[in-house]
Amino acid sequence: MNRLRVTPGPVLALAAVWLATRALMSWLLTHDSSPLLGGGSVPREVWRLYFHWYGVLSRGAFPAHDSTWQYPPGAGAVLLAPGLLPWWTYFQAFVALTLAADALIAVTLFRAGTRPGHSLLGAALWTGGLPLLLQVPLARYDVQVTALAVVSLLTLARSPRAGGVLGGLGALVKVWPVLVLLGTPQGPATRRAWGWAVAAGGTCLALFEVSFNNPLAFLWQQGGRGVQIESFGGTALNLARHVGWSGRARYQYGAIELVGPHVRAVAAASLALTAAAFALLVLWRLRARHWSPATPYDAALSGVLLFTATSRVISPQYMIWLLGLAAVCLTSRHTSQRPVAVLILAASALSSVAFPMFYRDVVAGTWTGCLLMLARNGLLAAAAVLSFVLLWRSARPPAGKPVPATEPRPDSDRLPDRALSIS
Repeated sequence: MNRLRVTPGPVLALAAVWLATRALMSWLLTHDSSPLLGGGSVPREVWRLYFHWYGVLSRGAFPAHDSTWQYPPGAGAVLLAPGLLPWWTYFQAFVALTLAADALIAVTLFRAGTRPGHSLLGAALWTGGLPLLLQVPLARYDVQVTALAVVSLLTLARSPRAGGVLGGLGALVKVWPVLVLLGTPQGPATRRAWGWAVAAGGTCLALFEVSFNNPLAFLWQQGGRGVQIESFGGTALNLARHVGWSGRARYQYGAIELVGPHVRAVAAASLALTAAAFALLVLWRLRARHWSPATPYDAALSGVLLFTATSRVISPQYMIWLLGLAAVCLTSRHTSQRPVAVLILAASALSSVAFPMFYRDVVAGTWTGCLLMLARNGLLAAAAVLSFVLLWRSARPPAGKPVPATEPRPDSDRLPDRALSIS
């Protein structure tokens, strides 16, 4: 595919910003003893919990009886990867690999932005947006998962097979990347992408089954999860504490969750909303008649937003996924999701204020903590609703202007460089 000629200025600017911000994030990760930066709690996830799982996994088993293990078997490969760099400590190797995945995302977005009909805004959003989450992205494995999703999305138009394989592998690591295949063009492209995703995921799952004990142990732990304090349900229950609700916060299943009366009902309501979100996405898929090169990107962002907003969890690292997918959308000049990307940036900034800066207030359910989470979750809700509305509108042809028979149909393996007209 032909590329636009890019002057050295944007390249150097983005590279300089990436290097400066990642150096700052790394410094914060190793100098976060201040209560405003979490009092050392952020990197503890790596050098204590991840390293513990590394020890279990290296002996050929998944943590079967560990309630904090909530992840599909592909996560084991990510957590074992730091062992490939034995000259560093586990913590150092993990952060180095996370930065490498971050750089891969930035480079992939930049390359995508140089194609005709594309934009460097996506690379700029990722480069400047990820630091809004402070040091958190470097101490979670969500950057690696997001890299699989981003590369999968940006590969789909040229190779549904490769995009499907990457999406399937991503789903095996943390489930949600399967949603990047939601907007594949109708016809052979969808069949190839989903077929190869299932084949890749099934093959790797079989390898884990043969090589490790208890690869599906995460299913037992995931089913027991309750309402995490940062979710919509958690925000509602925290507010209820101010009017007499007798529940409290407790550490369980690897997170701070709320326990007490009506928690199960709130959790059930979240699951019902997730099911409704899935139904809406299926309805969109069945009713969509108008594809542009940006439709797969927009559908992926909308799908993950809806599932995030209705989740019982909504941990701060979920924002990493949304930033990555929003960045993919902004690589295309045909995307409908520009205002959604702005809301995601604002929600990311507020997430950092809530965690790690004022997390004690969030856990204690003070008015400060409640209002912070209400504002962050309100932005996520607005982003999810707006994203789906824009996706729905963009996938319908303009009134009185059906797609001409001479236009390339959206069921081809490769979408045209020029979008089918969207107004």
